[in-house]
Formats: sequence, C-alpha cells, structure tokens
Amino acid sequence: MEQTKAKLLLMGRSGSGKSSMRSIIFSNYSAFDTRRLGATIDIEHSHLKFLGNMTLNLWDCGGQDIFMDSYLQDKQDGSTTGGSGSNGKNHIFQMVQVLIHVFDVESDEVLKDIEIFSMVLQKLRNLSPNCKIFVLVHKMDLVQVNKRENLFNIMMSKLKETCSMYGFENVIGFPTSIWDESLYKAWSSIVCSMIPTIGVYREKVKSMTEMLNFKEFILFEKTTFLVVCSSLENNTKNGSLSLDGMDPKRFEKISNVLKTFKQSIYKLKANNFQEFQIPEQGIYIMNLNDNLMGFIIINKADWLNENLIESNLSK
Repeated sequence: MEQTKAKLLLMGRSGSGKSSMRSIIFSNYSAFDTRRLGATIDIEHSHLKFLGNMTLNLWDCGGQDIFMDSYLQDKQDGSTTGGSGSNGKNHIFQMVQVLIHVFDVESDEVLKDIEIFSMVLQKLRNLSPNCKIFVLVHKMDLVQVNKRENLFNIMMSKLKETCSMYGFENVIGFPTSIWDESLYKAWSSIVCSMIPTIGVYREKVKSMTEMLNFKEFILFEKTTFLVVCSSLENNTKNGSLSLDGMDPKRFEKISNVLKTFKQSIYKLKANNFQEFQIPEQGIYIMNLNDNLMGFIIINKADWLNENLIESNLSK
C-alpha cells in the first residue's frame, strides 16, 4: 500500500492550548493530564502514524513572541534556499498541507492574534498556496453557553475576511474545548481532509450498512478514536436532530467515550480490548484490523449475529 505523508502546522499564541489538544488526541492524555504540560519551546516535531499507511508530520510551533518573530521574519519567505537554519526554520512554511491555527477565546490581544495569523497566511500564500486552513476558537468552555454561538460567528467572520485577503477562501472553523467532545469533531475533520482514500472507506461503510441492514456504522481510527466516516454522516451536517432523534454530535461524543474507556483499560493493564456489546441497545463495537474500529448500531436489538458481522467486516 502506498505510503502518504502530510505536513501540518499547529500555530497560535502562547497559552492558547495547542499542545494540550495535541496530547489529548495523539498521546492519550486526559484533559486533567494536560495541566502538567509546559510551554512549547521553539518547534516540536511529531511523526504520527494514521491508518497504517499515512504519516502526519505535525509541527507544533511555540507561541511565545520571541519564537513567532523568528518564524515570521522576512528571510523565511522562500526567496533563497541556502543554509539549513535553526531547527529548519527556513522550511516551516514550505510544503504545508494543513494549517491549524488556534485562537484563545479569552485573549485580551485579539487584534495582535489576528495580525500574527495574517503574517502566517502571507507566508503560506508564497510557499504553500494550496494549503488548507483550519481555525480553532479554543477554550469555549470559559464562555457562557448562551453567548458561545454569537462569539464564534463574530470571530469566524473576521477570520474568513482575513483569509480571503490572502487567497484562502475555504477556511473551516470549529469552537473547541479540551473539556468536551468538540475537540474530536475538529480533529476528525482536519485529519480526514488529508486521507486520499477517504472515498473508498465511505463506499465500504455504505455497502456494509446496506448489506447487513445496520442502522448506522461508524468507522474510527484505532489509536486516536477520530471518526474516519459514518454511513449517515451526510444526514447530520445541518447540525439538527434527525433520524429518529439521533444526536448530530454523536460521532465526537462516541470518540470521547471510547477514548476514556481505552484510558481506563490501560490503567488496568488490559490492553487486549477486542470487542464490546450492548445487546439491549443493538450496539456492537469491534476491532476490524490493526488500524480501524467499528461502532455499529443494528436496527433490531434482538438480532446480534456476531459471526455474521465479523465475517463480513473482516473482508
């Protein structure tokens, strides 16, 4: 199988929560565990395996002003190629597939935050013009519930306007917090936007759902529990309850629950989890291979033919 590599830049001001979210998604940290993390010094590189044949080259860029200034100084605009530079700084903005820029919703320097974002976009326009832009308006748990949507919309309006100035018209944003499931929704969308074979996974899930008469079939990446795809994912993109009252946030909620369950198993030193069933609810969770897990809801709670499900999904 062909190996795929993707470069992601994780950027934002110091204290915005970049390293915390990275540790939760990719290193099995709980939200409480992140309290022991220190500030990122300069750039931290991570090479993360995803779905077996994909490597995410994640650059977590320290957000202190001294580091941001060094990333953004003019000599990195790609006009020259001589010299390797400290920590490869002259290559930061080259060959980037995805920018994930994190904004602290409690920042008292919003204009400065957006100014830095603009400078990052300018670098990417010159060096990685086809880069996908994702923005995370983070720490939304600190905002009153009835004010979150309006605050997010105001922020996104300004950020989309800024992106448009540099030729990036398709910016995607998410309100996030480490204390709820919103982080999984954002990172699932980000990572899955880079999977070249995502159409194959979607078609396989759809065909299995129809063949075995599932109510829903959700495919998860085994290590991170990020959602790869679902048989009904297109039905809930409008954000409203549908399909007999099924929660449109169920994907990320299930990710969060399964990740927490996995952490509990590790604490018990029981790392051989293979499957889990709730027959009364028609819920079936199982390992599909080294990289994928399936979360299945069947239409009839009294029909749970384990052998039939396993034999078909293992093909």
